[in-house]
Amino acid sequence: DVCSSDLHELKGAIDRREFVLHYQPLVHIESGRVASLEALVRWNHPERGLIFPDAFIGVAEECGLIGDLGRAVLFEACTQTRDWLDRGIPAVPVAVNFSAKQFQTGNPVDEVRECLEATGLSPEYLDIELTESAVMRDPALATETLRRMRDLGLRVAIDDFGTGHSSLAYLKRFPITKLKIDRAFVSALMRDPKDAAICRAIISMAHNLQLKAVAEGVEETRQLEFLRHPGCDEVQGYLFARPQDAEKTERLLAGTSPLEASPVGDATGRN
Repeated sequence: DVCSSDLHELKGAIDRREFVLHYQPLVHIESGRVASLEALVRWNHPERGLIFPDAFIGVAEECGLIGDLGRAVLFEACTQTRDWLDRGIPAVPVAVNFSAKQFQTGNPVDEVRECLEATGLSPEYLDIELTESAVMRDPALATETLRRMRDLGLRVAIDDFGTGHSSLAYLKRFPITKLKIDRAFVSALMRDPKDAAICRAIISMAHNLQLKAVAEGVEETRQLEFLRHPGCDEVQGYLFARPQDAEKTERLLAGTSPLEASPVGDATGRN
């Protein structure tokens, strides 16, 4: 049984706080400023080094530990952001991902409320990200849960949009603030006219629903220039910054370490 061996190791790793957060900025395409950060969990394994989430999130869900891990990530993101604010670092909202199982089987609204109260972080500095497939498993439950999150003062983004078979009838009811275009469409938009058309359509639909459109996985300047024309609001990807630890992220927020490229730079996209 996979859980019998992994359960002990994963639980110990959570207790020992071996899970760390790296942060990747979302950049406002018009101003070139960092609009927010996405918190991405890594396992800093004492023997195997840094392990990426694909290797442990599924196991954590299967072993019933995703709730514990999710709460640890949420608490760390809120604690770090509050620390930056307390020290005068110009912090921005941080986005935390909720897995489908964590969102549907736990008490996400209560968990968020308790975390904000424990850390003293204002809800304006916390964003929640959910995959399209997570909210579509039970749209009625998702609508109510998202509404309660919005009532707390949070912003909510649908991640990996375009891959989860959303019903547009439900999409208009979800009290969300952002649509994040799945990176698969962004990576292919310069090669495949159909992917380009999908990107344009998602941006247009987001704006018609009074939502912000965000493109993930932007790695080339020509992708950035394509996304600028239909009015994509924010961009995220290796062109601007890879996920980096809190120390490097702090330098970025403080302005002592620039982005790799600027959306409002010269023709090459460089600063």
